[in-house]
Amino acid sequence: MKHLLPRRALVVTAAISLLAAVGTVQAEDVIRLGNLKLAHFGAVSYIKEIAPKCGIKVDEKTFAKGLDVMQGIIAGELDVGATASEAAIAGRANGTPIYIVAGFAKGGARLVARPDAGIKSVKDLKGKKVGVTRGGIQEVLLAAELAQNGLTSADAPGKDVQIIYLGYPDLNQALLGKNLDAIMQTEPQSSQAINKGFGVEVMKPYDTPIGEPIRTLVMTEKFYKEQRPLAEKFMRCFVEATRTFIETKGAAEKYVTQTIFKGQISKEDFNDAIGNSPYSYDITAEHIQTTTDVMAKYGTGKMAKPPVAKDWVKTDLLDAAKKSVGVK
Repeated sequence: MKHLLPRRALVVTAAISLLAAVGTVQAEDVIRLGNLKLAHFGAVSYIKEIAPKCGIKVDEKTFAKGLDVMQGIIAGELDVGATASEAAIAGRANGTPIYIVAGFAKGGARLVARPDAGIKSVKDLKGKKVGVTRGGIQEVLLAAELAQNGLTSADAPGKDVQIIYLGYPDLNQALLGKNLDAIMQTEPQSSQAINKGFGVEVMKPYDTPIGEPIRTLVMTEKFYKEQRPLAEKFMRCFVEATRTFIETKGAAEKYVTQTIFKGQISKEDFNDAIGNSPYSYDITAEHIQTTTDVMAKYGTGKMAKPPVAKDWVKTDLLDAAKKSVGVK
């Protein structure tokens, strides 16, 4: 009987080693995703729901703004991130090793004023306090709109327009409390402000060289280069999730209003928000270059060296995924 003990021990040891190996493989198959809690980021969030069908597991972390997603990438905590182009461009400019691999929503910005503020156009912002979130594309659009209308701005008194930096939910609260005259806001918060009556639309800021801004899906260079099969699976899942939200409006509305926002936004809020920020797939180096040039011109993003878009906009994974899934 004595000679059986070592053999049993070997079997147990082998079993433990096998389980450990399986655990390692499973851990490597988990894709770490950074996202924002916004209506037009909903399809990206939905990826984790259908991930098992795609042969992957997605661990989603939600951040307050795009710059925080960049910090998560720098810290080595994320493989993929969803953010506005400004944060991605500023991140790349300052050495964050990322590639833009897709665009997942268009638009998503609106200049909203207090109903009693007498603001009918951008020129009416002179002498007013205007809120915006630092590190969002809305900051770039606000800077461009003010400059196009001959207005100076700063985050302290003394210029034509005083800029107040707040997070997206806080902007609405400040407008509601009449601490701000206007806000350059994202979705669904701008639609909420209008639907609840404490804000009125002044304009959608799409007449700058940027046009309708495109939100960016970014991957770390390491994930893109070293985990190619996993990156390919993720991109196919992204295309599937996005197609579902584009083609099945009811599914998108239910998921965003109930799962993401827990009933805090209405069906009307969702419909108005997505009307101003439709889901999409595509991105071009030309769009990112134009956005980079506008950022450099107005000094937003604090870029050490503006990056050249064609060097880091990589749509090969997206093109392959769309072809495999049958999306044009």
